[in-house]
Amino acid sequence: MIEQLRDTYRKRTGNTDDLRTDGGTATERTSSRFDMGPDFLRSLPFWLPPFLVMGFFVYGAIAWNFLVSLTDYNSFVPPTYSHLDFEMYTRAFSDPTFLAATKNTFVLLVVFTVFCLLVGLGLAILIDQKIRFENTFRTIYLLPMSLSFVVTAQFWLWMYNYSDGPINVIIRGIGIQNPPHWISDPSIVLGSVVLALVWQFSGYAMVVYLAGLRAIPNDHFEAARVDGASTYRLYRRVVIPQLKGATISASVVLMVFGLKAFDFLYSLTGSYYPPKGSDILATMMVRQAFGSPNNTAYAAAIGIMLFLLALVVIAPYLTYQYKRGEL
Repeated sequence: MIEQLRDTYRKRTGNTDDLRTDGGTATERTSSRFDMGPDFLRSLPFWLPPFLVMGFFVYGAIAWNFLVSLTDYNSFVPPTYSHLDFEMYTRAFSDPTFLAATKNTFVLLVVFTVFCLLVGLGLAILIDQKIRFENTFRTIYLLPMSLSFVVTAQFWLWMYNYSDGPINVIIRGIGIQNPPHWISDPSIVLGSVVLALVWQFSGYAMVVYLAGLRAIPNDHFEAARVDGASTYRLYRRVVIPQLKGATISASVVLMVFGLKAFDFLYSLTGSYYPPKGSDILATMMVRQAFGSPNNTAYAAAIGIMLFLLALVVIAPYLTYQYKRGEL
């Protein structure tokens, strides 16, 4: 009966929209065509200028940087755009310095992110126990993230000082007379950098995990306790599996911060020639661009590979968000 009424309505009005059957008299638009009407034209002055500015200075700069990477530009000889090739990319994958910097970059990203997540999860679980002065502890743990890389580097430069740094003073106090050279020793310098970055950003992971813990219904905790689950099994089987979204979100942000660690290394060492064992792609890129001799095309190629690495980090997260309908 309803279908007959719809057919009759369409024939009489020539309207192909579906007739509402919920008691209303209006029709529902099912077309998804882009509306280029007056509202769209009136909105142009608000979004078109920033869109063009961002497109020129961000995506235009990335495109020009890629074009430069295909030349032999070295800041002294003007680039020749008539002959473009991938020589700089081939050079990179045959350069031991580039391979070492790539390895250090991946180690930094993975170790830094994993330890931040573990420390942040532990802090979040402790604070979630309804302890006294919860807000105070949460502020204290989050406070290092508000500091810039420069401030953090200067703080840890003092902490790592071989002669009178607090860490080595404590080590000598327990009877070890030859403490490590935290910054100049190639075997531990990358670990020293990771430790400082974990100190700065584990508070961020704590806040993300704490929000995830507070979003879990109390019924889940009560049901697990009724079933006789211990605290360890409660968090392992019930709580942590429900923090998947928080883990993915925090991991992406932390890895992006890891890719931006140039400021920290530069401030810690005082130059873009970091100690052996701590060179990453960001420091190598700046060294190739502004060092002596400089090679702007090679630096541009390294920058493009850093950009692709950032896309590799962000793309899975965007895909995950899209599948969940949050984009």
